[in-house]
Amino acid sequence: MGKLIHIGFGNVVNEDRIVAIVHPEAAPVRRLVTHAKEADLVVDATQGRKTRSVIVMDGRQVVLSALLPETILSRAGERPAAEPQETDTE
Repeated sequence: MGKLIHIGFGNVVNEDRIVAIVHPEAAPVRRLVTHAKEADLVVDATQGRKTRSVIVMDGRQVVLSALLPETILSRAGERPAAEPQETDTE
């Protein structure tokens, strides 16, 4: 089992099983969540709060979290892909 990442309210996910962490506002992500709900593959970890991130797992499960994707990523100890890694070329 890989590292467990805290996604809010005492809930955790296995870092090795995460495929993507995305914002829920985009229409394709909304459709993904809707289809996952119909297939009974959604885990709602928001505790009634607003969904601020959608975590897509490798087994087609979709996890809803009240934390921002950036927060979850920082808890994983990694930087977002958009931020360049600092390297020393000297």
